[in-house]
Amino acid sequence: MVSRRVAVLIDGDNVSAKHSGPVLTEAKKLGRVDIARIYAAANCNSDWLDLPEFRFIHAGKGKNAADLLLCIDAMEFAITGGVDTFAIASSDGDFTHLAQRLREKGLHVLGMGEAKAPDGFRLACTEFRQLDSKPKRGQAAPTAHGCRDFDFRIRDMIRQHSTNGRGMRIADLAPKMHAAHSTRISTYPERNWRAYLSARPNLYQLDPRGPEAMVRFLPEGFAAS
Repeated sequence: MVSRRVAVLIDGDNVSAKHSGPVLTEAKKLGRVDIARIYAAANCNSDWLDLPEFRFIHAGKGKNAADLLLCIDAMEFAITGGVDTFAIASSDGDFTHLAQRLREKGLHVLGMGEAKAPDGFRLACTEFRQLDSKPKRGQAAPTAHGCRDFDFRIRDMIRQHSTNGRGMRIADLAPKMHAAHSTRISTYPERNWRAYLSARPNLYQLDPRGPEAMVRFLPEGFAAS
């Protein structure tokens, strides 16, 4: 059986070198790692420079230089390099488009990033692995109750914009969640905010339909999770 060729592409300006081990371990589960590259500015003090198992690609100091070069190389590998599996390590939502484009070509995309990685990038990948050993304060891993990081972000957003316990307008969730977390609810199975919230009655309470309809979170639902 022929192993998949795997390309590991790491945003060295965004991901710490302390994650080098987990990144390679996860990538090797998918096949043979033939390409392992770090993209960053070589004249910056980076621990990635001391890791011989990776090829360090000097991207220069320009804004988004590492991101752009990583994307160019990824598409070149996809088109001419015979690579069918990509492991992209970054917590930057700008790689959402790259992951989507690679998957449109029928390629497998493993995304890896820290807890701050936006939902847009996570969902654009075939699969996603979080590199943090522990969740940040105010976040939690998925549970049997179905409460996950995304729901905690929604809860915190409602809390920020709630007045006297009335909750916040459902219509305001879309722009505010997108601005804060690059979230697009259309990428979720429910496709819209009312459907998503209504499907979790243990977590949210909604007003009847209307432009001023509000949503409130249920503390007991989150406590149960």
